[in-house]
Amino acid sequence: MERAVVQITLFGLLLAFVTTLPNKDDWDIYSFHINSTVTSRYATTVITSRVVNRMDESKEIEFLVRIPKNAFISKFRMSIDGQMYDGVVNAKEQAQQQYTEAVSRGQSAGIVSSVGRTLEEFKTSVTLAAHNKVTFELTYEELLKRKLGKYELQIHARPMQPVKDFKIDVYIHEKAGINFMEVKGGLSTKALANAITKTQTDKQAWLYFYPTEDQQKICDSCGEDGMNGDLVIVYDVKRDTSLGDIEVSDGYFVHHFAPSSLPRIPKNAVFLIDQSGSMHGRKIEQTRTALIHILNDLAEDDYFGLITFDGNIFHWRRELVQATKGNVDSAKDFARNIQDRGSTNINKAVLEGARMLNAQPREGSASILILLTDGDPTSGVTDPKTIQSNVRKAIAKKFPLYCLGFGFDVNFEFLEKMSLQNSGVARRIYQDSDAALQLKGFYEEVATPLLTDVTMIYIGGTNLTQTNFSQYYNGSEIVVAGQITDNDIDSFVPQVVAISSKRRVTFADTNATMESTGTVSDSHIQRVWAYLTVKQLLDQELLLSGPEKEKVKTDALELSLKYSFVTPLTSMVVTKPLGENTEVLHKPKEGQAPQQNWQVPPPSLSHTSSNPVFGRMRSSGVGAVPGFGAGRRGVGAVPGAAGESGAVGQYHLHFGPLGMTMLHKYTSAMFRYHYDDNYHLHSRRIISGHVDPFPSLMKYGAVAHKKPIRVPPHRFLIKTENQSLPLCFDINRDVRLKLLHHPSGELSMNGELDSLRYGGFKRIVIHFETNKSVDVKIDGITVKDGHDVKFYTGNDHITVGSVTVIKRDKEVDVTAGDTRIVILLHQQNRKHLLWPVVRQQPPDSNAEGILALKPVAYEEVQQTRSTKLRIKDQEIDVVSAGAADYSIPFPPILECWLMSAESALQRPLDDFSVAEL
Repeated sequence: MERAVVQITLFGLLLAFVTTLPNKDDWDIYSFHINSTVTSRYATTVITSRVVNRMDESKEIEFLVRIPKNAFISKFRMSIDGQMYDGVVNAKEQAQQQYTEAVSRGQSAGIVSSVGRTLEEFKTSVTLAAHNKVTFELTYEELLKRKLGKYELQIHARPMQPVKDFKIDVYIHEKAGINFMEVKGGLSTKALANAITKTQTDKQAWLYFYPTEDQQKICDSCGEDGMNGDLVIVYDVKRDTSLGDIEVSDGYFVHHFAPSSLPRIPKNAVFLIDQSGSMHGRKIEQTRTALIHILNDLAEDDYFGLITFDGNIFHWRRELVQATKGNVDSAKDFARNIQDRGSTNINKAVLEGARMLNAQPREGSASILILLTDGDPTSGVTDPKTIQSNVRKAIAKKFPLYCLGFGFDVNFEFLEKMSLQNSGVARRIYQDSDAALQLKGFYEEVATPLLTDVTMIYIGGTNLTQTNFSQYYNGSEIVVAGQITDNDIDSFVPQVVAISSKRRVTFADTNATMESTGTVSDSHIQRVWAYLTVKQLLDQELLLSGPEKEKVKTDALELSLKYSFVTPLTSMVVTKPLGENTEVLHKPKEGQAPQQNWQVPPPSLSHTSSNPVFGRMRSSGVGAVPGFGAGRRGVGAVPGAAGESGAVGQYHLHFGPLGMTMLHKYTSAMFRYHYDDNYHLHSRRIISGHVDPFPSLMKYGAVAHKKPIRVPPHRFLIKTENQSLPLCFDINRDVRLKLLHHPSGELSMNGELDSLRYGGFKRIVIHFETNKSVDVKIDGITVKDGHDVKFYTGNDHITVGSVTVIKRDKEVDVTAGDTRIVILLHQQNRKHLLWPVVRQQPPDSNAEGILALKPVAYEEVQQTRSTKLRIKDQEIDVVSAGAADYSIPFPPILECWLMSAESALQRPLDDFSVAEL
């Protein structure tokens, strides 16, 4: 009887998905407009998508757009059948409470994530009745930042299908006058040239981008799914007065200061280059390339220094030297020979760089310190707060520190705070093919100082944004906003005082008149002030502590709420028709992992739990996860959220005595997944994408009385040499494993597997030196140093002898000499598990253990009845299976060749076991 109930329920589940999942053939985006208005460098962009459900039944309609990371969302609304549904901005804690209440009712939240370097993705959906229409409208605001002499307005277009009425309209109004305007980006191609119209007058410019449906398929990244790319409008303004241009409106002002025709100031630059072992390979190669280009760009009256560092520091010269051709050539030779090795002593490197700059002060010059690193401090002083304090004292507000974080292993918040404390900025360098260009591009922004010690003075002004700046660089711009006391423009007097080379200069224009904008754009100048103030308060919050921090946070929150900005302190609750999901929009921080996007139905559809069906697919272009269900004769899979293409196809479930099968039709491709009672996959095709490795079928009440099937407990992956599929094997018994043993005995790591239902490690112990160890468990870390034993539960930096331990929320980072181990914390259905990863070890290491296994070479032997692999002249029976790759924070499910442990290890499993941890 129970089996019949399960089959009936799943049949209902299938019907539910057939009627609710978005399919581009079922609904039509008949209008997609992007309208961006830029006034005095402040851009307000509105994206409007109009969709109709052309089917005779309800459909889930999706709205997915990408916006600049620097922007604040300020408005979202949906219009359905004449009824408006507006997003409401609340304090994050209040929105979180609404989210929690929604989840307890079986609803969902979390619809914003970071994508790439410059964009964030906004995503929501609504169920639309047959033949009805819905209008989505999203508004975001940003202050364009001047870099290298130009402003860039980036607009991303990706409606997910060709649209008959597709338009991008841009209007720019600059009272200072427009110097030039051009268009670039992936949508500005020869094939689309006749879809772009530009018009420019002295102070205004218009751009219209109206591609036809056919044109929407022919750009580099476009196709049958329509437009997918960026339109970037590049422009600059005229600069008639040295004081810049000042606009006032309704008691507020904004001042743009970017004087030109100033003599460049010779600079003193010290470059601090991380050469630790984690910079191995492409990163160190790209760093060498960028550094050589940067050295070539030094002017002869510049002075410079070059330091590389790992656990120690290495000088090219111990003092600053002039950038003569001979010195530059010698420094380039030094740069070409930078080799990766060792640990990371950031404290020692930055203090030495500061010493070099302080030791040779030159009148009429500007000093800068540039740090490039890809990791956390792991030797010497490793506590971030201590390092920041040391650096702040050494620099003493004399020059800025710029921190470049290479990749995503770096603690970016640590670098950001250290930069802000020392009048600089932090920038992430993305680990892509153009990393060298990113490094060189950043240097170009700070390569030509024109002013130092810049002070912006506003007599009759109050509630000002930042007014003191250590340096002003060619091609950049200083922007200050504030309020005019009693709105008395006649008594409002602005001026700028700064150092230009060896003399003090004052910028003032006694004949200048304040340009009033009236009440245009709903107090546009007031919103610029609010935007700038919130951004700077958020930076201050990072630097402060105690009551001062709370005061700044409260001020930023009040402004965010007043102007409906979605910031790190606020969230937008997206309301929908009765019975639909409630969603909460959070703004992610720089470098933060994309938020989960579970879509759990309202109570009318759910009879069991609010657990997700499966994890969120990211950048895979596929919409299902195979092989997770209930019981030995259960289902094969349930379809999921759309991948990059936004398309989800048709699904068919089949039940039979030999296991479970699913057919997944994704556009023109068909995939079949069949699992037997031992979870072996008898199909060569399996989805590879980022997913929650342990999903269940509890959504929609599909399997109310069954436990979910999971990836088999303790499945290990072995990477292969130049093969598409790794090997995998199972350990199905409680055993203590030898994970990594160095032959010298200087370091060994063992792990204890948890019970079968958890599928990971519950305890990992690392031994080093004599009578020293780090014991990692789910609930904390025990560090033993002789007879001294300490237990840590919070985020800590711990030093034991020559070993550094850094505990973060989701990982423990251990560095011992040239070996770096990261223990990741994963979660499976509310249970936690540990998984160790060796990130770095000496290249000539003869270490032993599960984690020291070398990549395997094999040959696939074609058989009629079964598949065999030939490894070292031995033929081994294998089956195709799936395994979670726990070596990365968001584990993907990989297809692998499953075999016995002995066959995969080429040795008995007992050789990898230990009696004690």
